[in-house]
Amino acid sequence: MAKLPETRGGTERYAGCCGRYLDGVETAPTADALMRSRYTAYTLGREDYLLATWHHTTRPASLDLGSNPTRKWLGLEVKRHEQPEPDHAMVEFVARYKVGGRAHRLHEISRFVREAGQWFYVDGDSVGGLRKRNKPAGQ
Repeated sequence: MAKLPETRGGTERYAGCCGRYLDGVETAPTADALMRSRYTAYTLGREDYLLATWHHTTRPASLDLGSNPTRKWLGLEVKRHEQPEPDHAMVEFVARYKVGGRAHRLHEISRFVREAGQWFYVDGDSVGGLRKRNKPAGQ
């Protein structure tokens, strides 16, 4: 089993964490679970999963994850998860990564929508940064 970078305060095994979502066995039951599975997809270069869980109204044609293979994901901290309506949620998170030995942080408030029982990432706003809405997280 593949080990993942730190999530939920410690390293988890793929199958016990998000593997069932990435492998299509189940859909993420909450926006929080989808956020964690999308982080895992970024760590594994799973562009297929990222695009499949991105809402069609804001989804880019591709992410070109292979163009930045030097990024090493280090951990995810979910700071807040709110679901003000049954089919709308937001997740605030900080993802840590290194590029060329230098540490970076991606702090974002992401919006999610549930359609036909499945959660989708819609877009997000960078907290304390310059990333614009709809630009792929991690890019």
